[in-house]
Amino acid sequence: RVHVLKGQNHGLFLDMAEGRRWVHKHVTGRADFRVLNLFAYTCAFSVVALQAGAKLVVNVDMGQGAIATGQQNHRLNGLTTGASFLPHDIFTTWGKINRSGPYDLVIVDPPSYQKGSFIATKDYARLIRRLPDLLMHGGHALLCLNAPELGIDFLQDHMRELAPELVFVERVANPAAFADVSNERALKVLVYRAADAPLKPTI
Repeated sequence: RVHVLKGQNHGLFLDMAEGRRWVHKHVTGRADFRVLNLFAYTCAFSVVALQAGAKLVVNVDMGQGAIATGQQNHRLNGLTTGASFLPHDIFTTWGKINRSGPYDLVIVDPPSYQKGSFIATKDYARLIRRLPDLLMHGGHALLCLNAPELGIDFLQDHMRELAPELVFVERVANPAAFADVSNERALKVLVYRAADAPLKPTI
């Protein structure tokens, strides 16, 4: 569902194409896969994950209009089961979020600065602290940040400090059409992985 006359909020985010492709590839072929999609907005990540075979996607966004658009996007793609939608502030919804977890994949794609909702410099750390408890053993987190003033070190330093259990895997490349003069100022999409379950002691 695209609103071509609504300026930046048209609902089509071509710069995240490789992020969606990564999710589709990562989910494909994995049974009983559970995904948490934070700041879901149009729920494009959810649509892709379900198309790839995910069992469950929990979409969370405080915007009622965004959730309604996301639900419509699922219907437009013939997806009638597997997704749930929570039109709530993420920071006051952890109880409901935790009930469906832990998750094989947590997607974090917040606005960089949205007063009353999310300010990256203040609020991203609050999310990162939660990641180890939200993820299955061996699960992955996809962290997105589209703030030119914040480089990749912003996310990596926070992860080392607040979620050292998660290991950096890769930075997903941006589409060639969105090449930036500075890689630090461009859209940042980072993949982290939780450790596997510890081996059971042998007797």
